[in-house]
Amino acid sequence: MDNNLLKEHALNARRKIIQMVYNAQSGHPGGSLGSADILTYLYFEEMNVNKDNVSAIDRDRFVLSKGHCSPGLYAVLDEAGLMHEDLMSFRQINSKLQGHPNMNYIDGVDMSTGSLGQGVSAAVGMALANKLDNNDHRVYVLCGDGESEEGIVWEALMAAAHYKLDNLCIIFDLNGLQIDGNVQDVIGPLPLADKAKAFNANVIECDGNDFDSLRQAFKKARECKETASVIIASTVKGKGVSYMENNYAWHGAAPKEDDYKIAMEDLKEVR
Repeated sequence: MDNNLLKEHALNARRKIIQMVYNAQSGHPGGSLGSADILTYLYFEEMNVNKDNVSAIDRDRFVLSKGHCSPGLYAVLDEAGLMHEDLMSFRQINSKLQGHPNMNYIDGVDMSTGSLGQGVSAAVGMALANKLDNNDHRVYVLCGDGESEEGIVWEALMAAAHYKLDNLCIIFDLNGLQIDGNVQDVIGPLPLADKAKAFNANVIECDGNDFDSLRQAFKKARECKETASVIIASTVKGKGVSYMENNYAWHGAAPKEDDYKIAMEDLKEVR
């Protein structure tokens, strides 16, 4: 897909993220905005999933391991025509659009997530099942850099390398921030690239807010054989909203009316 179209879809997704979180007065805008380009690229160019095959076994799968960024996933699913719920029902009583995605309710949500770290293990299981079933479709999982502080992430990566899951692509959203501040100040998981290499992964680094860089990274991941790929995608937390960018205070805070107006003004066009 042309980069300008991808940018348009990502911009629309970012508007929807802000609208959802503002309407609910609850949610996680920072990481959702930062990963919007990654999610847009996955659903509009990389993955074999669309409204016609969403219920099929033979298609690619995506796991949002950082499940609190559900506004980003819901927005992109809606933009891709896979969403059948009203986005403005997000986090409302009895809504199917819960704060963390539930695979029992929403088409296109392939795994219920929320407990950080566990999505990577689930994706490893999916990829291994595909190998055993001779299903050549791929599995993608998006994990936060703060989330990488969970030991289960590395246990899963060790299994992925051991079973030679070259149909698995683990994407680390490297924005450098988590709910309590800078990741290096909290527990210091960096350097992620060196750690992933030590676990025998095929490591690729890219700009997670640049579609050409993402395109090259996913191409290298598809071409890799005999081991799982890890894409370390550097992003800007809060991307597109001036006062949210690189500000950990907006990890899990909803904008008030004045903030909302500024955000929607910022998102009138691609900056």
